Amino acid sequence: MTIPVLTIDGPSGAGKGTISRAIAKQLSWHYLDSGSIYRSLSIAVLNASVAVDDIPAILAVAKSMQLEFDCGEQLTVKLNNEDITQHLSLEETGRVASIIAAYPEVRAVLLQKQKAFQQMPGLVADGRDMGTVVFPDAQYKVFLTASAKVRALRRYKQLKEKEIDANLAQITQDLEERDRRDQERATAPLISAKDALIIDSSDMSLERVIEEVMNLIQNGLNW
Repeated sequence: MTIPVLTIDGPSGAGKGTISRAIAKQLSWHYLDSGSIYRSLSIAVLNASVAVDDIPAILAVAKSMQLEFDCGEQLTVKLNNEDITQHLSLEETGRVASIIAAYPEVRAVLLQKQKAFQQMPGLVADGRDMGTVVFPDAQYKVFLTASAKVRALRRYKQLKEKEIDANLAQITQDLEERDRRDQERATAPLISAKDALIIDSSDMSLERVIEEVMNLIQNGLNW
């Protein structure tokens, strides 16, 4: 029996995590936040004081790290039995994750861990190359995006709610630079799968986006 997979790809701050968790909860499917895998590796690399261009050392950290995901209302991630959830949204974590995610060797090590999440009754996979690289045969694909200005404001509010100091202008600049780096990288660039439903959430409510995605699933369509 084919295990159904819904992939939700898109740039940083587009709301993929919130939408994906809501859909997974409604469907009672498993959930994969691939960004957390790369961000967890980023934290492990930073904790080990490994240089972002030292690929052999990064690979060693990737192979040895132990991750646990608790996907309730809020995602909880443990790295080597330590709760690192609060560190996942830090800008430095995202910056390093974006750099190391461009290395083919690193992606190869983490690819099998991601594929292992495909279990019955189904999987909602959230990331940047879920529908193009990790699960190219997924039955349902969505590319969720929004303007850099809107995404930066969302990230700014999230950080403020967590009482983390943040600068909106800097966040906007970082997002634009990350978008450019992700789109231009040679390995698994940030692009929409040809058969994905493209949703621009800049002027859409959370409820409306969820409705659009649920319609895709319920209608059994593969755009």
